[in-house]
Amino acid sequence: MKIKTIKPEHDLALRHSHSPPPMATGGHHIHLQNNRKKFSLLPLLSLLIFASIFLVLSLSSKTSISSSSSQTLLLEGRSEPDPTYSSSRFGVCNYSEGKWIYDPKYRFNHKYDSSCKEIFRGWNCLLNNKSNAKEIATWRWKPHGCDLQPLDPLQFLQTYRDTNIGFVGDSLNRNMFVSLFCTLKRVSSDVKKWRPARADRGFTFLEHNLTIAYHRTNLLARYGRWLANANGGELEALGYKEGYRVDVDVPDSTWAKAASFHDILIFNTGHWWWAPAKFDPVKSPMLFFEKDKPVIPPVQPNVGLDMIQYVEKTARPGSIKLFRTQSPRHFEGGDWDQGGSCQRLQPLLPEQVKELFSVQNNGTNVEARLVNQHLYKALKGSDFQILDVTHMSEFRADAHPSTAGGKKHDDCMHWCLPGITDTWNDLFATLLNNVKVRT
Repeated sequence: MKIKTIKPEHDLALRHSHSPPPMATGGHHIHLQNNRKKFSLLPLLSLLIFASIFLVLSLSSKTSISSSSSQTLLLEGRSEPDPTYSSSRFGVCNYSEGKWIYDPKYRFNHKYDSSCKEIFRGWNCLLNNKSNAKEIATWRWKPHGCDLQPLDPLQFLQTYRDTNIGFVGDSLNRNMFVSLFCTLKRVSSDVKKWRPARADRGFTFLEHNLTIAYHRTNLLARYGRWLANANGGELEALGYKEGYRVDVDVPDSTWAKAASFHDILIFNTGHWWWAPAKFDPVKSPMLFFEKDKPVIPPVQPNVGLDMIQYVEKTARPGSIKLFRTQSPRHFEGGDWDQGGSCQRLQPLLPEQVKELFSVQNNGTNVEARLVNQHLYKALKGSDFQILDVTHMSEFRADAHPSTAGGKKHDDCMHWCLPGITDTWNDLFATLLNNVKVRT
């Protein structure tokens, strides 16, 4: 299988108000008098005028905010295409383009609530009384020309009976894992809790023998402290005294056995590769090793990330392997350690997304797009499916725990649950269905 990219690249646009604006009741009315004696063609002319007005209104409605009798608010905007991304189609649907729709009745008819005990406390925005917690999950993604169906938990359990699904990556993959667990738990309470293949946490839905597990790993690759040898070496000769050794061709032990256990694997990495608190580029740099030898000359993390393909190829043949793209952060006014915050209560407008994430603007949160560029390069030619959630998520500055996360600083990285990672799983289920059809 060649790489397929599902990627909500969207549009979405929002007025910053706490509730949908009321439907306009006023408007211009055209009164035509039918004078058959003077204007024999007037009925035809009236029809043409009416058709023209209808056409204009139809076209203009595509770029305006509107509401319906079902209290559904459509918020749409179109951002300029970014060369970082490429679109992908499954059948006639392009999941890379679409709009966000505010629909208060939507999410809670299909998903779980804050009572799911697996939700990490810092992500439980309803329990922590985040002011917009109830609104976060009421936005749904609408691709142009088709619909992204919500994950049906009972159907998912039945379709993937006798299947093992492993999430491998950092805490953002745990965010997605918990979302899936809570969704499935809503319809199946006969669950066994265990840690398969050295997982950080895992569950088997006994009636369907479906196991889902989360394997925590920061870099995917094995890494540990490195100190200079008194006898010298290639790195020592270059002046390195300490750092972190990263073996790009050796998987982290936390998921090494997962590759042979799971039928479906969802990987992510990226956030830890540029973590100055851990991998200081001067005091404790990342030093890459391959085949037990240092990579000389030493390379920067962005190049090292390209080499992660060696780790990903350790997954067993025949398994379905997906790589989830970067989850965007939404720090404004500075980074996480510089007083940055995420206080928005509504999704962003396209121009705001461009300001925060554009590579050209070098915004505070540009990391997501830069990492994706390297991930695409590393995965090129592989049999991985790409689950692209980045641009879709860039608009959702409203969906982080923020000050309700319980940290000393705003949590503008992880996501509230219920929340946007539920939409990631909707996309995940859609991707799996398409892969299954093709194979």
